[in-house]
Amino acid sequence: MLSRSDSGTLFQMYWNVLPALGGIGLFLIGMLLLTGGLKTLAGARLRSILGRFTSTPATGAATGAVTTAAIQSSSATTVAAVGFVASGLLTFPQALGIIFGANIGTTMTGWLVAILGFKLDLGQAMLPVILLGALLALSGKRKISYLGQALAGFSLIFIGIEQMKSGLEAFQGIVTPADFPSDSWAGRLKLVALGVLITLVTQSSSAGVATALAALSAGAVNFPQAAALVIGMDVGTTFTAVLATLGGGTMARRTGVAHVIYNLMTGVMAFFLLGPFAAAVSYWHGSAQPLTALAAFHSIFNLLGVILILPFARPFARLIEFLVPDRGAALTQSLGHLILRDPAAATAAAKVAVNRITAAVVHHLRTITGAPVPGNSGYEWGHISAAVTETSTYLDKIELSGNATAEFAEIKGMYHILDHLDRLLYRCTQTDRISELPNDGRLRRLTGLLALATAGFENVTRPEDCEKTLDRVRRITRAQRSSQRDRLISEAAEGTLPDETAWTRLDAVRWLHRVSYHLWRIRLHLNLLENSSPGPRARTEKAELDPGPD
Repeated sequence: MLSRSDSGTLFQMYWNVLPALGGIGLFLIGMLLLTGGLKTLAGARLRSILGRFTSTPATGAATGAVTTAAIQSSSATTVAAVGFVASGLLTFPQALGIIFGANIGTTMTGWLVAILGFKLDLGQAMLPVILLGALLALSGKRKISYLGQALAGFSLIFIGIEQMKSGLEAFQGIVTPADFPSDSWAGRLKLVALGVLITLVTQSSSAGVATALAALSAGAVNFPQAAALVIGMDVGTTFTAVLATLGGGTMARRTGVAHVIYNLMTGVMAFFLLGPFAAAVSYWHGSAQPLTALAAFHSIFNLLGVILILPFARPFARLIEFLVPDRGAALTQSLGHLILRDPAAATAAAKVAVNRITAAVVHHLRTITGAPVPGNSGYEWGHISAAVTETSTYLDKIELSGNATAEFAEIKGMYHILDHLDRLLYRCTQTDRISELPNDGRLRRLTGLLALATAGFENVTRPEDCEKTLDRVRRITRAQRSSQRDRLISEAAEGTLPDETAWTRLDAVRWLHRVSYHLWRIRLHLNLLENSSPGPRARTEKAELDPGPD
């Protein structure tokens, strides 16, 4: 049994550790508020910067590092990169450059903590800043509100560090480096595993690095032990990436696997660099501060990892593509739950899916009407119909903020297109009407006119001209509904045409009219999505719509 004095000592140790645990919690909340505010303030500018300055994996790495350091969120940078690839704006090797660079950007937190948090003791000074941030957050104005959120988060980070320091200082002389695994190969591996575990618990490598810095500052661990912990924390972030991409699209899963393989390789390299780096720190101990040395080690091995992998970015991308092949429907492979975090990226990915489905529907329509199609690259009706449903469901999941007017308009347009595609697919199942088209001269000519209008639908070079052509076909088929009805009824009455055949051909004329109407509306909304000139579109919008039953 424990004596009363031993129980009192354990209670005191438990009481002393509470500030350290609370400090970690405050740090995590501060990071969440800071990154949330900065991400929202960056908004479209983040996507614009990443897309504009990423032409090669090297420029992608530089851009990814700078943007991640600025917004303190590697996940936002990664999601944007995934969205760019899904929407076809970047290649996978270019996106890998951004993801590699994000690893460098995340090390900025360590410098922030080491220099401002431990050297300047800003905890008390930041208390008024929290009040200022809270007042700004309550202002009701969007940008000012998110600025206040970021300020409050920034302040909480340093208050959390202050609490960690005060909590761990109570253990000076009680918890020493001797209480941790020794500075040997086996001991370092154990500390790396402990670093991985800390990251899994906190779900934040930044919080883990801050904890390692606090422990180093309090003398609980020495530099080699703290460096081994940081290596483990860097590797531990890969598990977060894997969890985020589970069940996602092909690009999301490739990103997760690439993150794991790259961080593991970087971790192995850092493990072998630890000995020489620790020796250099020990040699220069008189002028080098252990805290800044730990932050420097974190940055150096990440920077060196990026420098070594960049020349092999394209072969590395091919390896990842081999390990994670395309899965699921090709028409909707751009969709993924990971990029739903970024409404602009999710909207762009949905546009890619809508364009692919539209091309597949037109290809299917031309096939069943006997129009020439390139090769056998079409999709079955069931696959296309499932893709329409999946894309519509995906659009339902995109959560837009109040100021996302552009995305709202695009999503509204895509709903219109998907509705017309669904109706067009239904028309494609009316085989009795379709089979009657070749049996009448006038119907054959109208079918040929429709084939000419859709010949360039999949690869339109002049979208407005395509829209005008489909509108003319719609008007012609609408006029033919009246003239052909009179002709067919007269022939049936005269006995020159069986009644059943007359009614079927009349249905076939209606079918051509409704199909041309849906194609025209699809092209019109596609042009809206593609930002075509407003002049002809405005005139087309005023054209008479074609309501009414078949």
